Amino acid sequence: MPVKIRLQRHGKKGKPFYWIVAADSRAKRDGKFLEKLGTYNPTKNPAEITLDVDGSVQWLENGAQPTDTARRILSYKGVLLKHHLNGGVRKGALTEEQAEAKFTAWLEGKEGAVTAKKDGLAKAEEEARAKQLAAEKEVSDKRAAAAAEAAAEATAEEAAEETTAEETDETEA
Repeated sequence: MPVKIRLQRHGKKGKPFYWIVAADSRAKRDGKFLEKLGTYNPTKNPAEITLDVDGSVQWLENGAQPTDTARRILSYKGVLLKHHLNGGVRKGALTEEQAEAKFTAWLEGKEGAVTAKKDGLAKAEEEARAKQLAAEKEVSDKRAAAAAEAAAEATAEEAAEETTAEETDETEA
């Protein structure tokens, strides 16, 4: 039975959410599967991925073939690297401890990159919010100045009308 590691779509229309599953390649996309390996939520930035790394490596070692998108996700989470390192251990090029150390170092570097991206996105969002607030404040100040100017003109007109009314009263008297 040929096994594929692929995505199974869930979620509402326009709001995709995927399960990463090991399934028989003859099964429907959203049909029967052998094991759920994780989830993938592309609507968040950066995309939210939870994955059982050891289970995914086990399926790869048993001959499961990932689809293109699943391969990218597995690579992003380090499953393909761990599978590669396990091959080196089987061949005798590495010890188990060396492979685990390399994988841990890679995970720490990847976590740092993801954290940096999240921080950059938060900073960009904060800057955009501050810029929008400054623009709103500028518009508000312009409105207040226009209202004050209109009020000053109205009081000047009233004062002018009163003086003309007083002058007409004096001339009549």
